Amino acid sequence: MEFTNRELKVWNEIIEWQENLYQYEPTDIAALYDKWLEQGFSLLPENVQQQFFEKLDTWLFHLHAMVQSSQIQIDARERILASARVFNEEIEMLGDLNLLSIDQLNYIANQHIAKHRLYSFAQGGMSGSGGRLLLGSDLPAMTVINIRTVQLVAMSYGFEVNTPFEMMVALKVFNAGAMPKRLQGIAWEELIHEIETAEDDYFYLGIEELTNPTWMEQPLKQLLKALSITVFRKKLVRGIPFISIAIGAGANYQMTRSVSEFAQKFYQYRFLREKKADD
Repeated sequence: MEFTNRELKVWNEIIEWQENLYQYEPTDIAALYDKWLEQGFSLLPENVQQQFFEKLDTWLFHLHAMVQSSQIQIDARERILASARVFNEEIEMLGDLNLLSIDQLNYIANQHIAKHRLYSFAQGGMSGSGGRLLLGSDLPAMTVINIRTVQLVAMSYGFEVNTPFEMMVALKVFNAGAMPKRLQGIAWEELIHEIETAEDDYFYLGIEELTNPTWMEQPLKQLLKALSITVFRKKLVRGIPFISIAIGAGANYQMTRSVSEFAQKFYQYRFLREKKADD
C-alpha cells in the first residue's frame, strides 16, 4: 500500500534532511579539531581508553534505565496514551499508535519536544546565573533531559523503550543527536542499517559501543560553556549576569534542539517504514 499524501510529504522531508546530513561539509577548523581530539586520546594507553569509554557507556545505559523506569516517565507514557485517545478512543497501548495519522503523532511528539527544549533553556539560564553547584550539575541535568526527550519521542511514535533492543537504539539516537552535524550522517546511516538488518526486535545483537573520542566533543563544549559562564558571570547589568545566562540558555537549547530533531526524524522514519511494511 502506498503512502497517503501527507505521509509521502513527511517521508520526502526526511529524505531531504538525510541528504543534507550526507552532504554536510565540515570546516577546516572542525577537521583540525577532530584531528586534535583523536591525537589527544591516542596519547592515553589503549587499555585506559577502553576502560574510560566502557564506564561512560555503562553510565549512560544505567541513566537511560533509571529515567525510563522513573515515575515521571511512566506518567508521561500515560499522558501520551491519553492524548492519542483524543484522536482514537480504541487505543490501549503504545503499539496501537499506528492507528493514528502521521500528523496526529507529530502533534503529540511536538508537545513533548517543545516542553523539553524549554526545560533545557531554563536549565542553561540557571547554570549561567547560579553558583558552582548549579554549574557543576548542568552536564548531568542536560544528559537526563535529552535522554528523556528521545524516550518520549520514541513513545510518541509507538515504540516502547523498555526492551534491550529499543533501549540501545534510543541511546544510540541520543548519542547521534548530540554529535556535531558533520558526524550525524554516518551515525544516521549506521542506525538505519541496524533497524533494517536486525534479526531480533527484543534482544539487541548489534555493536554495543556508544561513545568514542569523536563523541567527546559535546562534553568538551559543555566545559567551554562553563568556562565562558565563569568569565562573564561577574559582568552584571542591573545586578543580573545577562551574558552568562544567555550563554548557558542558548547552548543548552541548541543541544536539545539537535537531539530532538534527530530523534523525531528517526522515529518518523521508523513509523512510516513499518507502517508501509505492515500494509
